[in-house]
Amino acid sequence: MNDMLTNDMVSRTGHVAGLAGQYAGEVDRTGTLGKEVVQALTAAGFPRHFVPAKWGGSDGTFTEMTRAAALIGRSCASTAWCATMFAYSARFSTHLPIEAQEEFWGNGPDTLWVTGLVPAGQAQAVEDGFVLNGRWSYVSGAQFAEWALLAGPRQGPAAAPPRFFAVPRADFTIEETWNTVGMRGTGSHTVVLSDVTVPAHRTVALAEVAAGANSTYDRPQHNVPLKAVGGLTCVAPVLGAAGGMLAAYVDLVAGKRAAAVPGGTAVNDLALARAAVELDSATFLVERVAAALDAGEARRHGVRNARDAAYVGQLLLGSAQELMRTAGTGGQDGAGPMQRHWRDISVGVSHAALRFERAATAFTDTAVKPRRPRTAVTTR
Repeated sequence: MNDMLTNDMVSRTGHVAGLAGQYAGEVDRTGTLGKEVVQALTAAGFPRHFVPAKWGGSDGTFTEMTRAAALIGRSCASTAWCATMFAYSARFSTHLPIEAQEEFWGNGPDTLWVTGLVPAGQAQAVEDGFVLNGRWSYVSGAQFAEWALLAGPRQGPAAAPPRFFAVPRADFTIEETWNTVGMRGTGSHTVVLSDVTVPAHRTVALAEVAAGANSTYDRPQHNVPLKAVGGLTCVAPVLGAAGGMLAAYVDLVAGKRAAAVPGGTAVNDLALARAAVELDSATFLVERVAAALDAGEARRHGVRNARDAAYVGQLLLGSAQELMRTAGTGGQDGAGPMQRHWRDISVGVSHAALRFERAATAFTDTAVKPRRPRTAVTTR
């Protein structure tokens, strides 16, 4: 995808970013996105971004999605988070059989998908498919979903190999269990199923999706191992929030310098300069992750991608904490954006996909090659 198309995606997102900024305080207070914001995300092309052109989708790239999500995140990280989840959930759904794809994309590519990625519940095989029961926690954007893609059954010694199951909105209920200090508007509630029959054509082996082995589409974006892309999904909104927080800090320092009695200090100067270079460094790493995926190099650089995304999360969290420490009481204002971005970053980087200790172990496993045992030398 060339730069012109990448810029077009970002330009379409500009309106969403402005709208998200207008509603950010309300989203944080109420814990949900407004319908106007969700409609704007749809109009900007997020649900259709990874949908194949066969169904009228954009067949978009990871680079486009990352830049667009980061732009929205500067205004509202919760909105950016839902935007990426709608898009990436549809990407997972391209692994389902064509018969199922006809059901949810046959009349248009803007179906709103959400995903329960951690295997949960119980799945009983029946003649025409499976019967599902259970609860799937932390399903971001669940309130707005038209379809949910749920992994199951719950893992255990006697459990069958997990699969993804596509379930329409009419077949599940939502328990409002999401009430966190940050990322409040993601609506990552619990999806509940009770004796729901899922036809066989609406399922696919989770291992196929995790391996990035799409039997229908050959574009790199549809053939990416889950571990190689997982951290990118979460870190793009965090990157945006870090940019928004830095902008708010710049305004704070500018106000201090413009005061009748200037209040800016060397502490503020140091914090601002360091946060700016850390944001630039984080942006470089995140865009390298996206570029590697778009180039079809996920299997070559998958472990590095996971490491870099997790590192960026830790880098931006440290940066946000230092900005809050040095901002003074102005940064703590409950009506201001700094403390909201700080809370969003703190919660966003707690996601399992951004746990640096996990990424570090995987990276070390590949970096430290097993040594061949020495062959004993015998003499006669």
